[in-house]
Amino acid sequence: MNLETITKAKSFGFSDKQIANLAGKSEQEIREFRHQNDLSPSYRLVDTCAAEFEAYTPYYYSSYDRGDDEIRASETRKVMILGGGPNRIGQGIEFDYCCVHASFALKETGIETIMVNSNPETVSTDYDTSDKLFFEPLTLEDVLNIYHREKCWGAIVQFGGQTPLNLAIGLQDNGVNIIGTSPRSIEIAEDRKLFAAMLTKLDIPQPENGLAVNEEEALAASKKVGYPVLVRPSFVLGGRAMQIVYSDSELREYMRYAVEASPERPVLVDKFLEDATEVDVDCICDVGHFDNPEEGTIVIGGMLEHIEFAGVHSGDAAMVLPPHTLSKETIETIRSYTHAMARELRVIGLMNVQYAVKDGVVYVLEVNPRASRTVPFTSKTIGVPLAKMAARVMAGAKLIDLSFTEEIWPDYWAIKESVFPFNRFQGQDILLSPEMKSTGEVMGLDADLGTAYAKSQMAANSPLPLEGKVFISVNKSDKSQIADLAKQFSDLGFELICTEGTARVIQEAGMEVREVRKLAEGRPNSLDLLKNGEIQLVINTPSGQAPRADEVKIRTTAVYSRGPIMTTLSSAKAAASAIAALKKNGYQVKPIQEYL
Repeated sequence: MNLETITKAKSFGFSDKQIANLAGKSEQEIREFRHQNDLSPSYRLVDTCAAEFEAYTPYYYSSYDRGDDEIRASETRKVMILGGGPNRIGQGIEFDYCCVHASFALKETGIETIMVNSNPETVSTDYDTSDKLFFEPLTLEDVLNIYHREKCWGAIVQFGGQTPLNLAIGLQDNGVNIIGTSPRSIEIAEDRKLFAAMLTKLDIPQPENGLAVNEEEALAASKKVGYPVLVRPSFVLGGRAMQIVYSDSELREYMRYAVEASPERPVLVDKFLEDATEVDVDCICDVGHFDNPEEGTIVIGGMLEHIEFAGVHSGDAAMVLPPHTLSKETIETIRSYTHAMARELRVIGLMNVQYAVKDGVVYVLEVNPRASRTVPFTSKTIGVPLAKMAARVMAGAKLIDLSFTEEIWPDYWAIKESVFPFNRFQGQDILLSPEMKSTGEVMGLDADLGTAYAKSQMAANSPLPLEGKVFISVNKSDKSQIADLAKQFSDLGFELICTEGTARVIQEAGMEVREVRKLAEGRPNSLDLLKNGEIQLVINTPSGQAPRADEVKIRTTAVYSRGPIMTTLSSAKAAASAIAALKKNGYQVKPIQEYL
């Protein structure tokens, strides 16, 4: 290898990985060659004062074109915090929140914080958050350069989502002290085979599953577990390219066009548990600080029950804290499984577990030994800054010393509701799926569950009506349950409007219904009523994986008419309960501190 050529390539912005590919070498070989020849980047200050006067804001970027270096030396113990990188659907504010809290917590203990994040739109990149900020890509090369240049004591990978988590093994192999949960434990949670072996050892159920690197293997796995199956790439965040598949033809299309699979990145094929109740658990642990894991402390910060059916991404699903339909036995089982997995993985810091409950059996869907998107919500609900406390634990503190050893079970209800950008994408169907679509979330708090849900809808800019007309059109499988739901709305004083099939079911149950034409049958139809503002609430459940065009038109028109729309029976039932609570008692507004 030629030093002059590689020096020139680095000054042009070529990464070690790109150079390795062109030179027929490994990335590690290029890295070692640079170190042997003292070829490293220099770091320059971003001039935040436009040269008017001297800038003191410690923003840095790397460069190979000059040898001068503007990093301010310090002998203080340093910890590097890896952020989430550029914003994208599937991650954002929750990881930024955790990084900021980690920085504040460590600074309070006298540790200098080094933030690595390439997103100027986040709070973690504000001038007064960390001691130093590096606007650098979250790649193995760039992170290692900063870590060794700053002589950091340790690095935190748990607060930036999947992006830094994927770097954990590579960082450790190159001498980085990963504080918190070990990269080996992270690998066990991420690797499907290792994870399944752990659950078998602990006697914890999980849905039947398989792995596939090509179409034939995917078909074989789906035949083994039985349709419907949930398919997704490995090592992704936000449910990207995740889909529920009901047939061989759908699976073939998915494997051909949706993903690129490889032995290193296989497609995961899981049995999809229809009509299951999904539960998210956030906990904090210090188990890894002890030789005997039984001596460690595990505290569940929050147990959140999804309102929507299992299969809706947790970032999109409405959630209730504490759970409102789970039995004491189920809650205790969830608690027991969480503790068992935390001890087995020797977790230090935060851990998120996703469960599905079906027919009284609790299944583990996945474990994430990192901060989850529900951590800010859970922290606000219980009044404990979990991310801040987790950073202290990762730096060596024990939960008993932080006086947090008991689970907090609120005596009020907190609802997490998602905010969606559908009104900005005309014609886009609003159906929720395993792939995340929300761009924000809100909270509803109240001593009454129905009122809390109503508040969450107000906050999400979709307030529930107290009177008027409700349009109901549901698929065949939901028709057996629709009569009871329709009666709830009828008893609340709503006029029922339905298409022929749904109307017949409700009429047979003894209720009055105004029947409207389907879109193909002429006018006036449901679209006309929506556009004229005659319908105040829409309940429309999809007919299948590939919904009919008229369904999509109804749902998109409902969005543009700014009326609330429910696409699952569970959310429709929650809406009915919320309207009943509002009509009976109204609602009061008070600060969150009064609930804590």
